Amino acid sequence: MSFLEYLNPEILIRTFGLIGFFAVIFAESGLFFGFFLPGDSLLFTAGFLAPTLGVNIWLLSIGAMVMAIAGDSVGYYFGKKVGPALFKREDSFLFHKKHLLKAEDFFEKHGPRSIVLARFIPVVRTFTPIIAGAGKMNYRVFLTYNIIGGSLWGGGLTLLGYFLGSFIPNIDQYLIPVVILIIIISFIPVVIGVIQEMKK
Repeated sequence: MSFLEYLNPEILIRTFGLIGFFAVIFAESGLFFGFFLPGDSLLFTAGFLAPTLGVNIWLLSIGAMVMAIAGDSVGYYFGKKVGPALFKREDSFLFHKKHLLKAEDFFEKHGPRSIVLARFIPVVRTFTPIIAGAGKMNYRVFLTYNIIGGSLWGGGLTLLGYFLGSFIPNIDQYLIPVVILIIIISFIPVVIGVIQEMKK
């Protein structure tokens, strides 16, 4: 099985279980090389499959919240320590400066609220805590917004998948379309941002 196939949320969960699930949520939240991981769809799919896999939904959702918050905190300290040097770093397979600049622009526009809002925007959510750390944002302020964002994203999407899977008959037949819809919705803010920049 190829690496890309393991990025399929259902395959990842069934293969690596909770450890794999929590590791991906942590990595996408704060490690700069985790920007390509399927956070939104993974959270929803994990909640959806929880009854089938025999996983306690509260363990799953609270664990997701903790990993999301911890990941962002690691990203913050990483940014605080080496943030300025990242802007001088050359592009590589796992790092593209354009992602960092996009997150910086988002952070400047929305201030502390960006920590919450960025949770629901792919790529931006990985780099925003790094930008916050590089900009030496007050950690207490950062942590407050981090907890709010991590709870809404990590817990909210997981519980959404669980409740839809539990209360809508035969929704499992539509799992793939629903996941694709979530991915599309996640990218809408990015598309709007690109359009606005093109207009400028």
